[in-house]
Amino acid sequence: MKKVFLFISFLFCIYNSHAQELRARVNVISNRVGNNVNKKIFQTLQTALTDFINTRKWSSDNFKTNEKIDCSFLLNVESTGDPDVYKASLTIQSARPVFNSTYLSPVINYQDNDLTFKYAEFQQLEFSETRVSGNDPLASNLTAVIAYWINMILGFDYDSFSPNGGGVYFQKAQNIVNNSPEGRGISGWKAFDGTRNRYWLAENLLNSRYTIFHDVMYNYYRKGMDQMYEHPELGRSEILNVLNTLNTFNTDNANTMILPFFFQSKTQELIKIFAKGTQSEKARALEFLQKLDVTSAGKYSDALK
Repeated sequence: MKKVFLFISFLFCIYNSHAQELRARVNVISNRVGNNVNKKIFQTLQTALTDFINTRKWSSDNFKTNEKIDCSFLLNVESTGDPDVYKASLTIQSARPVFNSTYLSPVINYQDNDLTFKYAEFQQLEFSETRVSGNDPLASNLTAVIAYWINMILGFDYDSFSPNGGGVYFQKAQNIVNNSPEGRGISGWKAFDGTRNRYWLAENLLNSRYTIFHDVMYNYYRKGMDQMYEHPELGRSEILNVLNTLNTFNTDNANTMILPFFFQSKTQELIKIFAKGTQSEKARALEFLQKLDVTSAGKYSDALK
């Protein structure tokens, strides 16, 4: 019996030494798909995507169970009129634990509206870094988009724990962009597809002019958020420094994608942080935030005045 126990323990250790990086929740919503399509297809797709994301190794690092990155993917599907071909929006969210607390700080909260793909029930989901476009671009587009965002999740998470820690994953995301599927209805991978898409996010993160943003990620989390439990005054001071850096960045580099991308997940968190600050901290934070996060300016004004 003891030998059996030791063998099971050995297998458990092997499994954990190769534990996957993500703790992802996947939801596929098909309310906008017509009744002529069997909705069970999307239950199958949800299961397939969950397995694709959560069972594949996306890095060479070993993650313990408590180190897995909390994230979610919400795929809202609609018909295109072509058999097995769908348009969708994909909402990606990820979060990071804050030191000495149970709080998860939001890192990514973004809706990607440029997704068209082909899926037939029980179709195998495949992805290769060396052959991103696969045999069928429309079928490969789904896994290419998912793989791109997984690398972004990993890159931002690593950036938040170590200076410039996410570079390898941002490079992988750009490799997907450079080798992305091409075909009718496929968009979001090219510079000319718009000013806010997968191309521009990867470009911003690897542009040498914008390297300060990686310092922003590290300072916001390690020097700011991770201090909030034991030293809230120090944490707020560091986050104010981050906002000051971002203000200078925005002055020098107007209309980047990375700035609004950063703030899309931070509005409520920043309000809670500075609502507990001094009047001087509130006033300074409000001055920065109304310029940097214009879409939420009214929320900051109501909360921090």
